Formats: sequence, structure tokens, C-alpha cells
Amino acid sequence: MASSINPPRAAVTIGLCFLVAMLEGLDLQAAGIAAPGMSMAFGLGKLQMGWVFSAGILGLLPGALVGGWLADRLGRKRILIGSVALFGVFSLATAHAWSLPSLLLARLLTGVGLGAALPNLIALTSEVAGERLRGSAVSLMYCGVPLGAALAAGIGIAGYGGDWQQVFYVGGAGPLLILPPLMLFLPESGQFRAAEHTQGASSPGRDLFGQSATWLLWLSYFFTLMVVYILINWLPSLLVGQGYSSHDASWVMFALQIGAAIGTLVLGQVLERLPAGVTAATVYLGILAALAGLGLANALPAMLVAGFFAGFFATGGQGVLYALAPHFYPVRVRATGVGAAVAVGRLGAMSGPLVAGQMLALGAGSVGVLMASAPGVVIAALALFRLIGRRPA
Repeated sequence: MASSINPPRAAVTIGLCFLVAMLEGLDLQAAGIAAPGMSMAFGLGKLQMGWVFSAGILGLLPGALVGGWLADRLGRKRILIGSVALFGVFSLATAHAWSLPSLLLARLLTGVGLGAALPNLIALTSEVAGERLRGSAVSLMYCGVPLGAALAAGIGIAGYGGDWQQVFYVGGAGPLLILPPLMLFLPESGQFRAAEHTQGASSPGRDLFGQSATWLLWLSYFFTLMVVYILINWLPSLLVGQGYSSHDASWVMFALQIGAAIGTLVLGQVLERLPAGVTAATVYLGILAALAGLGLANALPAMLVAGFFAGFFATGGQGVLYALAPHFYPVRVRATGVGAAVAVGRLGAMSGPLVAGQMLALGAGSVGVLMASAPGVVIAALALFRLIGRRPA
């Protein structure tokens, strides 16, 4: 049964969740923007930088699993506030790292906070919006992530004079400043409160694993996020390696994240209005074309266009997956189901930068790294075709 919508409550919830998503996007992009200065400061090679990128992503995995599971038991609001505090504190700690081990630990714990926040953002937004507007509301909230990443790219464009810590200071102060508004104004999910009395009668294992949608979601999340995180973490360094300046690379990342924000909104609407096959084909053919464009572009204007469409389709496609997931789980296990899918996606996100770093260390060029993503894109597309076809009415 569709739930009634309280417009003021929905606006406050979606607005606050959008701000948290924006801060999350800033921190997710921060390591990529700071990578050249960080590498110089600590004397890190490409493979070691791959570990720095992947440490943050590794933290996302237990964060998403535990954050979703706790949210279905203790409430979405409470776990979201704790998650925001965690990634704010350890983003600041990243700026004060004094060695590679301390840097890895700070990024790992930042990732735990970021990972725990996302399933709660999705659950809160989808539940306050109701069944009819769920996909559009989640897409609107999630476009905050690429906008935050664009803000991080803007910090790079403005020039930080080799001071790689600056982006982490911004990424840490923002979450701590938003904590009081979250505590005072963010309402708890009404659907969660209504479902609390049924928790003991539910069977989370059957609700989660007893349907093929879970496995299809996991396949799509894994391979789509692999591509997204190769782009987020390695594209600035790949561009510098091709002869572009750090300033030019920041402009390309800015274009990518603006494309991601627009793609998240547009593809969220496409998901609601066009046939399933059209949506899946558009997203994944677009990703393949954008990867080819990034590999073949030989001038900054062409690279800016390719970066825009890479963000539009790769991160926009990720937003489609986040909008889909809540449809397949009842309220009592919704955050757990979304958190598990996000966690599996983080495995793909973690493997992407590691594989790219290893390929670069072995001498593969930028084109080789980008084209190696193509088989995973095809697998994600096939899973998405099946998944959208089973979407509840």
C-alpha cells in the first residue's frame, strides 16, 4: 500500500539528505584531486597510490553492511548522524597523516563513515517520497554526490599550491557543521517507525536472498562501480601522465562531475518513463562510448566532452541502480538490502583502482586501462536488462 506523503517533511528530508550526499561526493573525489600532491609528499608510486584509493573504498564495504543492518534496528536518522560524524573526523585526520600507514588508516575509517551513510540516505529519501515518487526522489538526492565531487574538482581548479591537505580540511569541516541541523530538523522515517513492531516476525535472510533481484542488483552494482571508481580515482593521474597539467585534469574532473549530476537527474526520469531495454541500452552503450572517447581524445576540448559524458552515463547509471534497489525490499529489511548491494558494489569499486594501478605499474597506457573496463560494463548491462524487467509496478 502506498504511503501518504507529507510535502514539508519530504522537502526537509530530501534537502538534508542531498546536503549529506554532496559532502560524501566531495570526500569521495578528494583523494583523486589530492593524488598528485599526496604522491609527492609521501613519495608514493602508482601501485601505492592504488592502495591509498582502495583503503577508503575498503572502508565503504563494512560501513555499508553494518550501517544498513543497524538502521533497520535502531533507525535511519541515528545511524546517519553517527556516519556523518565519523567521515568528517577522519577526513580531517587524513590531512594530518604523517606516514603511509597513518594515511591508509585515516582513509579506511573515512570510508567506513561514508559507506554507512549511503544506505540510510537512500532509505530515508525513498521512504519519505512514497512508492510513486521513489525513483525520482532518490535520483534527486543522489545528484548531490557528483555535485560535491564537482566542488572538490573546483578546489583543484582554484589551485591549492601543492597543499594537498586543503581539500580534506573542507571535506572534514562540512560534515561536522551539518551535524546540528541533522539532529534538530531531520525526521525519522515514518515507514520505519510503523514497521518497528513487525521486526521480530520478519525473515531477513529470505527477504534478502530469496529473490533473484538481489543477485542481479549485486552484479550490476559490482561492475558499474568498478568503472565509476577507476574514473574518480585514476583519471586525474592518467591525464597528467598524458601530458595535461593538473589544472587541466581538474577541469576534466569538473566536467565529469557536472555530467554525473545531470545524468543522475535525467536518467532517473528516463527510468520512470521509458521501456526497460531502452534505459539499460542507453546507460551502458553510453558508458562504452564515453570510455572510448576518454581513451582516444587528444585535445583538452575533446577530453572535456568525453569527461562530461563519462560522468553522465557512468555515475548517472549508478544513480539509476540506487533508485531501483528500494523497490525490491520491504521496509523491515530495506536499509539492509540496499546496504548489502552497496557493499557488493564497493567490492567492485575497491578492485577497480587496484587493477588500474597494477596495469599502470606493468606499463599499460591510459587507453589500455579504460578499455579493460569494457567486459564488466557488458556484464552489468545484461544484469540490468533482467533486473528492470522484474521491477514491481
